[in-house]
Amino acid sequence: MDYDKLEHALRHDPEGAAPAELRASVVGALEDIASGARPLRAVRHPLGFLCLPLLRDGARGICLHLFESGGAGGADGAPVEPLAAPMHAHSWELLSHVLYGRVANLPVRVTEDAARPTHRIYEVRSEPGGVDELLPTQRLVRGEPGPEHTSSGGETYAMAAGEFHATVVAKGSPAATLVLGRSLPGRSDLSLGPLHGDRHRMVRRLCGAGHTERTVRTALRRIHAEQRD
Repeated sequence: MDYDKLEHALRHDPEGAAPAELRASVVGALEDIASGARPLRAVRHPLGFLCLPLLRDGARGICLHLFESGGAGGADGAPVEPLAAPMHAHSWELLSHVLYGRVANLPVRVTEDAARPTHRIYEVRSEPGGVDELLPTQRLVRGEPGPEHTSSGGETYAMAAGEFHATVVAKGSPAATLVLGRSLPGRSDLSLGPLHGDRHRMVRRLCGAGHTERTVRTALRRIHAEQRD
């Protein structure tokens, strides 16, 4: 997949259907995985969805996120990790195209407030082996959710690095997003957690090859159905 071409396509058609070349690129990549030609395995994210890391190119990356059972995650019945924090901020800027379904983002306004805090900010350090370590910082804040913004199949949305938010998919309504991310120097992944929480770890587990291929075939059927509608 070509990051520059996909980014150009998405930024020049942010509200309507993505160009045919974008869909063709996604479908081609998924067909290679479904057939076993590309031995890529899906990753279970602690928030419950499945992630297919399609491209890693230095500070840039492309992933496909599959939300199968709805909620803040719950892909293919996978439970959300009990300690996973749905309200988080990325160290990278995000450009996301909804391939099918509806995806809602809930922005969270975060202000420093040591006198009346609702959350503590945690720094998320990701290790190469798929372990995320969440470290409590000294920052006590108030987190105030804002109005929900929903994007449907064919629409694109952007999110700046450091912007706190939670992503929600309606229960029982599958969705998929193609996510382009560009890491920024000097930034950290952050999450909002309990005031008195401890340092803890979460593991991103790999799915089996057969499970990945079946999941991708299902996603392909839904992408083709979206194109016909």
